[in-house]
Amino acid sequence: MTGPGPAGEGLWRDLAPQTLARLLRTYGSSQFDLCEDAVQEALLDAHVRWATDPPDDPQAWLATTARRRYADRVRSDKRRRDREGRVALLEEPLRHEGVPSDDALLLLELCCHPALSRSAQVALTLRAVAGLTTEQIANAYQLPEATIAQRITRAKRRVAELGGGFTRPGDVAERLAPVLDVLYVMFTEAHHTTRGAPAQNTDLAREAIHLARLLREAAPDSTEVAGLLALMLLTEARHPARVGPHGRLVPLDEQDRSLWDRAMVDEGLALLDHVVPGAEAGPYLLQACIAGVHAHAPSTETTDWDEIHALYTVLEHRTAGRNPMISLNRVVALGMVQGPDDALAALDALEADHPRLGRVDAVRAHLLERAGRADDAAAAYRRAIVATVNVAEQRHLQDRLRALGIPPPDRGTEDP
Repeated sequence: MTGPGPAGEGLWRDLAPQTLARLLRTYGSSQFDLCEDAVQEALLDAHVRWATDPPDDPQAWLATTARRRYADRVRSDKRRRDREGRVALLEEPLRHEGVPSDDALLLLELCCHPALSRSAQVALTLRAVAGLTTEQIANAYQLPEATIAQRITRAKRRVAELGGGFTRPGDVAERLAPVLDVLYVMFTEAHHTTRGAPAQNTDLAREAIHLARLLREAAPDSTEVAGLLALMLLTEARHPARVGPHGRLVPLDEQDRSLWDRAMVDEGLALLDHVVPGAEAGPYLLQACIAGVHAHAPSTETTDWDEIHALYTVLEHRTAGRNPMISLNRVVALGMVQGPDDALAALDALEADHPRLGRVDAVRAHLLERAGRADDAAAAYRRAIVATVNVAEQRHLQDRLRALGIPPPDRGTEDP
């Protein structure tokens, strides 16, 4: 048993959604706020007590403590008109047939209730299931923290209003789209953590893949579920080569591909071989196909950039231009196909449409460097360093700036 701190973060991430799911199954989704607060209090108790007195069964200990905290909260809630109803729930819990195979997936499905808006589904699930902070969710969607906080509060209120039992939807397809969106954002945050320290949240990536596998079992005919799982596997396979000494990010074109996890690569490619023929390609399957092209190539130079650019163009059309990050990636691929000058012109047009789009200056700096415009590239690198809060990305950009013979701006992110 590990106590608080980095070594135990994976344990906390596994236990929290499982415990919240148990409480919701017992007391009902109308008690979402109280159950979540009870779990958080139980986790605080665990952080203090387990350091010196770890339990034999952490999940049972946490569930028992959370139930006690829930009971304390209900009994002390004298200002609520429905206090008597809540006390009755303590004495006669909701009963359901069967036990879910995985509480985290069940909790995810509850948070993706069709009565919630898509934005509320995603925000609530990322908070309750993935354990992301409001800042992390806001960063993933490039929105103010206050906006995300309001979405989460309204979503929890709506779930409480819905009431009823904690049951699975009758048809998994009913909530498939928001569940896929949530898992994708989970995995994206794992590989591009808000603060970049560490550069990758391994526990969050592992949990996203675990849930994607469960979803694949529940919806074996969905090519989008298969596509998302393949995308996760092919991306996660690069992790051993993506992070170098001292947590430095290693870009794809500099990675030692012999370090890639071959088992994950093979599993991801086999999944694509199984589902792609005859499939109507959705956004996740298209992204997986792009990752598959990279996985097949032994180097950046031998990569089929024409295919990647074509896939990004289809993906951009398939998503109706709603995701400017897809357009940004297409610009990068365009630069590999037609050269940096054409890509820079396309980048200017993209920035005009999306003036607040992140990573534009980082991409611009890379293209300017390839075009031999060192002074302009340095200026773009400086702007990119100042604009990003991600420590790992800052350090990578600083390294690129140093490679041009120019010291980076002082932002307090330098290595000692």
